[in-house]
Amino acid sequence: MNVVVTGGAGFIGANLCRLFDVSDGVTRVVAVDDFSTGDRDNLVGLAKVHLVEGSILDAELLDSVVEGADAIVHLAARPSVPRSLADPMASHRTNATGTMEVLEAARRHGSPQVLVASSSSVYGANRTLPKREDLVPMPVSPYAASKLAAESAALAHGHAFGLPVLAFRFFNVFGPLQAADHAYAAVVPTFVAAALRGEPLPVHGDGRQTRDFTYVGTVAAVLADAVTRKVCALEPVNLAFGTRISLLGLIEVLEGVLGRSLPRQHVGARAAAVRDSQADESRLTSLFPGIVPVQLADGLRATVDWFEELG
Repeated sequence: MNVVVTGGAGFIGANLCRLFDVSDGVTRVVAVDDFSTGDRDNLVGLAKVHLVEGSILDAELLDSVVEGADAIVHLAARPSVPRSLADPMASHRTNATGTMEVLEAARRHGSPQVLVASSSSVYGANRTLPKREDLVPMPVSPYAASKLAAESAALAHGHAFGLPVLAFRFFNVFGPLQAADHAYAAVVPTFVAAALRGEPLPVHGDGRQTRDFTYVGTVAAVLADAVTRKVCALEPVNLAFGTRISLLGLIEVLEGVLGRSLPRQHVGARAAAVRDSQADESRLTSLFPGIVPVQLADGLRATVDWFEELG
């Protein structure tokens, strides 16, 4: 099986490529990345992975990599709600238009299976918990709107053209390879990096906002299984397991992993941030009944180990 992974040198993409590299069912992986957030070093030593530098907005490049592919895992994106507030058009071009380019490339080349990464941010102002896929999306940021556009395009291509698609709504994915050294870093690498430096953990707002954290190894395992079994659906699928915890609770778990108390520094709340998030995992577990998620403490331990290896 030949697989294309867009955003293949990024955090989730590289973890998936590493899993594919040791999979008996995968012959070759083409990782496409423009290195706006990805890192070449994430793919060093992977025998089956061929890295192609370029943008998903480049239709000719997509034609060259999609030809002969059995599946496309589309992870390339311009991440971050704050980044989208700073430049809404850039988020739209990459996340919405870029997804359309990938879907159309798939149509031009035999309609391979296409997995598309959406986001829990599409639920936005809809306060119902847990978040079921049939809830009305209410995006509150340009990033969320662009992700809703991306998943809608994928599902529309499934309905209109019979393209085999699967749109996953990722929740708060964390784990090894997730960078902490930039202004838009996610909360887990930010907390871990600060803890290992002996600095106070920056907590936005009161810290009682809740999230559904999902370890990247679990996410990669679900994506790989979807490709291997050709799992498709014409409705979006949450990729999280309903493990709601506050940021203050996350710090407590991290304190248990590190075996020491961690100072906190409360800073201003993030603009356009969703207050609470928790997945309804019913649709996910019906499609992937054998998946066993890595527990939060175990995932944090693996994340800390990776940061410590970096020095």
